[in-house]
This record gives sequence, structure tokens and C-alpha cells, in this order.
Amino acid sequence: MTAPAWPDTISRADRPHGLRIVITGASGTVGSRVTRLLAADHQVRSLTRDPARAAGRGVAGQIVRADLADRTSLKETMAGADALLLVTFDPAQPAHDANALSAAQATGVRHIVKLSASAVDDPGSQDLITNWQRECEERLKLTGLSWTLLRSRAYMSNSLGWSSSIRQEGVVRSLYGSSQNACIDPQDVAEAAARALTAREHAAVHSLTGPEALSAQEQTRQLAKVLGRPLRYEEMTEEQALQGWARRFPKPVAEALLTRARRQAEGVKAQPTSGVVEAIGRPMGTFLAWAARHTADFR
Repeated sequence: MTAPAWPDTISRADRPHGLRIVITGASGTVGSRVTRLLAADHQVRSLTRDPARAAGRGVAGQIVRADLADRTSLKETMAGADALLLVTFDPAQPAHDANALSAAQATGVRHIVKLSASAVDDPGSQDLITNWQRECEERLKLTGLSWTLLRSRAYMSNSLGWSSSIRQEGVVRSLYGSSQNACIDPQDVAEAAARALTAREHAAVHSLTGPEALSAQEQTRQLAKVLGRPLRYEEMTEEQALQGWARRFPKPVAEALLTRARRQAEGVKAQPTSGVVEAIGRPMGTFLAWAARHTADFR
């Protein structure tokens, strides 16, 4: 593939303002938000395997078809870029991070912002997904490039997985419904990423959480409040949860998700941090506020 030209051909040294920023995972929960935050003031190249889907999700910037498995195409799409948002999804594909980092080094990218997870900082978390994220972080640090790590808790938007059962039955089903997680509004993660891409901190790590620890049962009550209708919570068994994940992910990933759920039940994900305030200079968004903005998804 041949990447399209950047919107201008001015050299990095002569550009009066604005950066050239490459966003991987541009169709995703955080990546799509980052493109919209930056596109007005910077030249954003949004990488995706499905440009039509990206356009339908409101991805901003110059949408370019790319695949993290193709190192040559990544070099073409990153040529001339100043900064890179690196979002990878699949622990079975460690080459994705290696390919993106190699392309960034080869093309002169100056700063990389990597989306990671707070579990990386928990020595007791040794599941497949967390260990893969640790390896990705170490690989980034070895590049010699400037970097920022954004380690976040679970996204509030994960509760959209309940939307069908809420609409059809008025029911939320989850595993370990009383276990708590200081989940985060993905908009806060996106704003932290946008700030880091443009500020280019060196060797910075931000631990991002929401303002309070909530359980699935408490989220159910808050959703009922904003929807103005009663909702019932039903506890799932581990086997039911594992079967549900296995329908969406490879078996090793599904098993890792179960291990992470057990870790949450031990209470290690309940403590909020001040990372969002440090990263973007404002208080974290609440689940109640997030739910109020997404009532249409549950009705």
C-alpha cells in the first residue's frame, strides 16, 4: 500500500503550528475519541483495518487503511509523523507492538503514547493479558524514544454489554456483582492521551481511574435511576461468564478474563487514584454522568 500524503508538505522544522499524529486503533473506544479531540488543531492520521466502519463511527482526521501485522505499510503511514498513539488489543499477536515500534523508530516518530492497564502495576496479577501488557510496556521503553504510559482501569462503557438484556428484560447479569472497580469514563482516557501526544512528556506514567469504586450491583442501581425504570441484577456463575467470553474471544483470553475477575473480587481494583487530575487537570467523570449521556443505548 502507498499511504496518502499528509495534508501539507511543510517540513517539521518549518511548520508554524500543529503536529502530525498517527492514531492506531482509531475505530476503538478511546482511539476514535482522540481523533476528534485533536483533528481541529493537528494533522491526524487515523489508522484502521476498516475505513468504512471508522467513518461510520465518526473517526476524524485522515482515515487510512492499515494493519499492525504489516510492518512495511506501518512505515509508510508513519513517515513524517511527530507522535503515535499505540493501541493494541490481542495478546496472541505480540508482533503488533513490535511492528509499530519498529516503524516508529525507522520513520523518526518522536513520542509514543501507549494505552495499557492498571493491572500492570499489581504484582499479584499474572494472567495472560496483564503479562502481555507488561511485555508491551517494556518493549516500548527499550526503543529509546520519548514515551507516556496510560494505565487505566476498566472503562465505564463496558456496561454497554448489558444494553440488550436491559432493553429486553430489564436485567443486568454479571459475575461477582458485589466486587468493586474504580472504573473510568473512556473520555477521560482519551483526553489524557490527547494531552500526552501534544505535550510529549518523557517517561511519564499515569494511573487512570474513576472517582469511586463501584460494583455491578451499584452500577445497576445508577442505571435504573437515569433510565427511570426498575432494573434487576442477576448473578452469573463463573461457568456462565466463561462461556460468554469464549463466544467472543479465544479460549486463553476468556480464561484470562476470568482470572482478572477473580482478582477484582479480591478487592485490588477498588482504590481510586488522582491520575486523571494529574493528566488533564480536572476531576474524573462519574459513572452516573456517563450513564446519563448514554441513556439512548439502554432504551
